Amino acid sequence: MSVLTRDEAQTRAQLIDVHRYTVALDLTTGDETFESRAAIQFTARAAGDTFVELKPALLRSVTLDGQPLDPHTLDQNRLALTGLTEGEHELRVDATMRYSRTGEGMHRFTDPTDGETYVYTQMFLEDVQRVFAVFDQPDLKAVFALSLTAPEGWTVLGNGIATDEGDGHWSIAPTPPISTYLVAVAAGPWHSVRTEHAGLPFGIHCRRSLAPHLDADADEILTITRACYDRYHEKFKEPYPFDSYDQAFVPEFNAGAMENPGLVTFRDEFVYRSAVTDTERQTRAMVIAHEMAHMWFGDLVTLTWWDDIWLNESFAEYMGYQTLTEATHHTDTWVAFGIDRKSWGYDADQRPSTHPVAPDPDAVPDTASAMLNFDGISYAKGASALRQLVAWLGEKDFLAGINTHFARHKFGNATLADFIDSLAASTDRDVHRWAEQWLRTSGVDTLTPTIGNGSEAGWTLDIAQRGNRPHRIAVGAYDRDLVDPGQLTPRDRFEIDIPQQDGPTVRPGRRPDLVVLNDGDLTYAKVRLDERSWATALDSLSAIPDPLTRAVVWNAARDMVRDGELAPTAYLDAARTHLPRESDLAVVQGVLAFAATQIADRYLGPDDRPAALATLTSICRALIRRTEDGNAPGLRLTAVRHFISAATQPDGIQDWLNSDSVPGGPELDPELRWRILYRLAVLGAVDDDAIAAELTRDPSATGREGAARCRAALPDGDAKAAAWDRMFRTDDLSNYLFTATAQGFWQPEQADLVRRYVPRFYTDAVELADRRGPAIAECAGRYAFPIHAADEESLRLGEECLSAADLLPALRRKLVDQLDDLRRALRVREG
Repeated sequence: MSVLTRDEAQTRAQLIDVHRYTVALDLTTGDETFESRAAIQFTARAAGDTFVELKPALLRSVTLDGQPLDPHTLDQNRLALTGLTEGEHELRVDATMRYSRTGEGMHRFTDPTDGETYVYTQMFLEDVQRVFAVFDQPDLKAVFALSLTAPEGWTVLGNGIATDEGDGHWSIAPTPPISTYLVAVAAGPWHSVRTEHAGLPFGIHCRRSLAPHLDADADEILTITRACYDRYHEKFKEPYPFDSYDQAFVPEFNAGAMENPGLVTFRDEFVYRSAVTDTERQTRAMVIAHEMAHMWFGDLVTLTWWDDIWLNESFAEYMGYQTLTEATHHTDTWVAFGIDRKSWGYDADQRPSTHPVAPDPDAVPDTASAMLNFDGISYAKGASALRQLVAWLGEKDFLAGINTHFARHKFGNATLADFIDSLAASTDRDVHRWAEQWLRTSGVDTLTPTIGNGSEAGWTLDIAQRGNRPHRIAVGAYDRDLVDPGQLTPRDRFEIDIPQQDGPTVRPGRRPDLVVLNDGDLTYAKVRLDERSWATALDSLSAIPDPLTRAVVWNAARDMVRDGELAPTAYLDAARTHLPRESDLAVVQGVLAFAATQIADRYLGPDDRPAALATLTSICRALIRRTEDGNAPGLRLTAVRHFISAATQPDGIQDWLNSDSVPGGPELDPELRWRILYRLAVLGAVDDDAIAAELTRDPSATGREGAARCRAALPDGDAKAAAWDRMFRTDDLSNYLFTATAQGFWQPEQADLVRRYVPRFYTDAVELADRRGPAIAECAGRYAFPIHAADEESLRLGEECLSAADLLPALRRKLVDQLDDLRRALRVREG
């Protein structure tokens, strides 16, 4: 399909102004396709030619101002509109469209639990063309009036209030002017919980089979929603701009959520069927807050072109964490951001594919390149940059600038320049220079301290900076407790500007035992510890009073491992020493995740992996013993999960599965049962009959994915061949079933068994991407990549693929990143 270029979008926006779409969708015509009729009212500012986009199964008829056009002139996804005269026009398009199984366009899903069917749209970035004809670019905003015909017993949701007209006919209230990618509908026999807040109807919705689980959490979800709504109205002068607020938890959703105005869609894994930790509940709450922030920044004011996608995502990311901290009981959200989300940004920013938070417009020449910027830079680094901006600017001036931006551009479009001008109107600080230094540059600065031991004048701190961004950071100074040397006492916390303008900073007294740069984690930079501070951290990391400071120190250790400055085994030793005493759940989860997925699975060779897994199980045993009193169920659940995943012998976890419980708790829920069965499959301790029996016990969509994952993990040549064929030879796997199969296929314990598939990946993934498109290409690059084949031959094959093949951009980007991670793993191993 043709991609839209920035130049084409600018030309079209200069020629036409789009006023209104009237769209009728009929969902009653079968399992494979639906009917789509669109009437588009627009004005041509001058005589000229343009085009409309759509991707139909069948284009039945097209009329322009009542005159028929030839449907056969459709070229890929473009229908030319030639000879337009100046003035008003109406385009009518009648087509048959295909349902999707990949989360693109109109996705259709049948719940294996009860046989009920659901459909929903995901129009981003250019998939609205899979649903109806459209002038598809963000700066051609219009009013959208949709009507749907749905099967009896279905409920229809949309951007506005949906009205049941009877006999399966539904109308959705027309929207204010919004961008094409933000249009949304969801239809099916939804289970709904409805309420009202601030005079608006609020609703949350899920599949019927998930109803008991949504009902159990409905008060929590709605309480978070109301609290964020109220807090945003305290921050923003513009009121919420839409007529209702629905949140639909939908199946097989590719992203975490999507900010459709008035109808936010979430992946329905956020409706918890099994036990979860408080940190996971906090993550769900953050996503709720993030998506609501988009109602203003993204929906009310929308980017002009995709080079400014960071404006949407960075703002929502920052506001999500900050507002959750201010308005709810989740008061330590920045710890989770620091230990988990921020590392996503750091990793992305050190790969060859890195880019500025706000890339040059020429670097995003078309929609295909725009899709590649939905990464840790646009989200985590951008949010970190905004957090640093607020620290430098002050929240009062920051919010004043934001409100100026909303007032100037509401229901319109804006650019980075517009955003910076709005901020500049509210402060005397040079925000234009700040933007050039922070938003137009790529890469991560590194801050390294040199500490003088002290004299009569005091101790000194000199910070070497690799990079050139300005930073405003806090420095924490800690001493060993005189009574208990294992404990640390805060001595001092002070702020400094980087680069230091007047030489080393001098502070009174002897040098502290531990000096932490970026204490409070207000900037975006890698930090190092001096030798004495690192020795103190190794002894007393878990005794640092503030969990956010502990997260900063753990991140420093993580970065040192990745950069080859700290042995992976030293990180594991620190984890073994301190995680059994760690009190913050986000820190425990973050450290265990890095230790398991990066150190044990990638950074250590096959000979060292068993010892690493033994260390992980030892840590988890200590945490399980510590939580026997039942006072920390989230910590215990985390330890149990990681114990299962690190098990090297089947007996213990097989006993848990047989007894349906961990001794002392918890009882096994579906998630834990599938986790144990998956590990047993990897170890060769179960067969397909056991997997089938578990699927009979749990025939849900999640159960189906668990079975696919387990079958792909079996250490059997026939099982591997069948899994490979399902992924790469047939095209009937949905996005979620493809992902589950890919997750199970590659196992470090099975390197010899799957070695012959490593070269096949680089040919088969290219063919798959060409056949099935960007969503499956991204899944293949992320999950089906031979991640554990950390050797020079795999690297050579990957580089050969990149140089020789004409790759779909989504797959190319994933391979570039995966191969860079592979190079890093090899460097760490060699170090």
